[in-house]
Amino acid sequence: MKKIMTVAALAAALGLAACSKNENKDAPAATAGADGAVVIKVGHAAPLTGPQAHLGKDNENGVRLAIDELNSKGFEIGGKKVTFELMSEDDQADPRIATTVAKKFVDEGVNVVIGHLNSGTTIPASRIYNEAGIVEVSPSATNPKYTQQGYKGAFRVMANDIQQGKALGEFAVKDMGAKKIAIIDDRTAYGQGLADEFEKGVTASGGSVIVREFTNDKASDFTAILTKIKGQKPDLVFYGGMDGQGAPMARQMKTLGLTAKFLGGDGIHTAEFMKLAGPAAEGVTASLPGVPLESMPHGPDFKQRFESKYGVIQLYAPYCYDAMMVVAEAMKRAGSADPAKYMPEMGKTNHDGVTANITFDGNGDLQGGAITVYRVEGGQWKFIKTIGGAPAAPAAAPAADTAPAAK
Repeated sequence: MKKIMTVAALAAALGLAACSKNENKDAPAATAGADGAVVIKVGHAAPLTGPQAHLGKDNENGVRLAIDELNSKGFEIGGKKVTFELMSEDDQADPRIATTVAKKFVDEGVNVVIGHLNSGTTIPASRIYNEAGIVEVSPSATNPKYTQQGYKGAFRVMANDIQQGKALGEFAVKDMGAKKIAIIDDRTAYGQGLADEFEKGVTASGGSVIVREFTNDKASDFTAILTKIKGQKPDLVFYGGMDGQGAPMARQMKTLGLTAKFLGGDGIHTAEFMKLAGPAAEGVTASLPGVPLESMPHGPDFKQRFESKYGVIQLYAPYCYDAMMVVAEAMKRAGSADPAKYMPEMGKTNHDGVTANITFDGNGDLQGGAITVYRVEGGQWKFIKTIGGAPAAPAAAPAADTAPAAK
């Protein structure tokens, strides 16, 4: 009798989460758990070692929290109980390793991928997922090229760098009063892409970029670049890159007596940045796509649930949580975890999430994405201004953002 039940469960699983071989030879295969529930494989990729590991683990835990909550509630798809299984891989923020991870996910038959963290890894991996017919939802890769490739299974749950760069360029000129601006980027798809859009925003707002330099995402000594920039006497330095380089850059600006204001994107808006930069973090300004977590109806509750299990939110965990919930809802509407069947439902998303009310445009980008600017004051990221977007009715005006909400 036990064997008959197992066969029945497997048959149901195959019908739920995969097409027959005649329909799609690349469709992810489903398995059945010990309790007969259909097992849905969720791939997650991010740097889990190296200087960005704190961000990668933050992403992973955001997905994990969503999965744990879905599983504990006995989530059903097509009238069948399902179990989501997290398969997390370390791509080391390296495009070459990311493609290897992507091929592994395809071979293992994942039903969806949440990731990758970086634009430079997400974009090359997305080609592999597209060829295999797998849905990929990015919670943190902001380079516009990701969703401009025409891949039907590519989605993003946060504002992109066109929105963010434009907002930051305008803020630098009109709110920070910057007239002579220096730009440094780390030459990654994220850092350079954001810097490019920031420069456009500065120019459109009447500002002037007097010097532009670049480094890399492994560097730690910026003395030569900053010395050159100091000679140009800018009143603001913008950095496109992550906290691992942004923090020592802020320290070295102080050491060199470079008094220009320091502005960055979401890559430096982290608790780790303040830890690494020390006193030099004071006065630094940075942005995050979305509105402050404290302003969202579901934000404070999410923060409590997450931090009680995993500690302080670093950056993108709320977006990872939302990405997983959006996928689960699309599968439920489709009655299937087969990407070919639930992919069309992704475009119909209207999800009341932690970070925003999530709907997608024709490219798979978040519609109406807001950008919020913060500044370090008294050792805390404090809310300055939200630009654009249409957030849900805020619970209250935010005060201090002691733990960054989210990229």
